[in-house]
Amino acid sequence: MSHFLPVALEHASRLLNHGPTILITSTDGTRRNVMAAAWSTPVEFTPPRIAVVIDKSTFTRELVISSGKFGICVPGAAAIDMTYAVGSISGKEGDKFERYGLASANGPVLGLPVIEEGCAAWLECRLIREQHTEEAYDTFFGEVVAAAADRRVFDNGHWLFDASNPGLHTIHHLGAGKFAPASSIVSAKPL
Repeated sequence: MSHFLPVALEHASRLLNHGPTILITSTDGTRRNVMAAAWSTPVEFTPPRIAVVIDKSTFTRELVISSGKFGICVPGAAAIDMTYAVGSISGKEGDKFERYGLASANGPVLGLPVIEEGCAAWLECRLIREQHTEEAYDTFFGEVVAAAADRRVFDNGHWLFDASNPGLHTIHHLGAGKFAPASSIVSAKPL
């Protein structure tokens, strides 16, 4: 049974605003790929838009440009090894979903591969072409058209990082295969 529930698009930016490492998924209908990326950010609330950096040399970039869409999956600490693995080889060398035994479902709007096992959330994005930023800065923009999150770690538009769900705490890449999981949440008090 899936623990994933749809996320209201008005809260989609919260899935990325804390800067987690992400997995970018792509398909052109025949071929598919997944890669790890450390640079993503929300850029607009309504409609929800995000930016991701996808290097010119990647197979993912080829698929994103040809299809006009991409997915984002937000891995948890339990998926550190998988995240590092899919970020360490090119999809040009073969299907990484098959190579690493990654189960994926088709997203509900764009049919993109979404990974729930080991992940805290996913988003489906329609590519917004900005050729200058793509070529000059490897930055791609997408409009979020669907999002879902594991209710054990994201509920009612807010993250819930606590002792009950450490494997779903999102991760931050520090370089050289080292990651730092998100920690417990601390609430600010009025001054």
